[in-house]
Amino acid sequence: MSAARYDLVIDQGSDFAVEFTVAEASVVKNLTGYSARAQLRPSKGSSDLSATFTCTIPTPTNGKINMSLGNSVSTGLTAGRFFYDLEIFSSNNLVVSRLLFGEVTLTQEVTR
Repeated sequence: MSAARYDLVIDQGSDFAVEFTVAEASVVKNLTGYSARAQLRPSKGSSDLSATFTCTIPTPTNGKINMSLGNSVSTGLTAGRFFYDLEIFSSNNLVVSRLLFGEVTLTQEVTR
């Protein structure tokens, strides 16, 4: 399965959350035994980490992944363009699959 592109817009100073459902051939993937992780960087090849998303798989059998970024984190970032990807991995890291990637536009907060 190839990773899909999904661009995000996050409002600086706001809580951000999105839920994804993982499916293969239109069948929901059972995510039992997997965890998820996602990072935000200023460029695809950058070693500088801008932020780490909180990723959870609340009910593995329904294939849903929740990805969020709190307002305290988004407030500390400079508005602009970033890059992210989301992957799932098994407990021993023997299986790693990148599910999504894309650009993140962080819009400037005005009210402080």
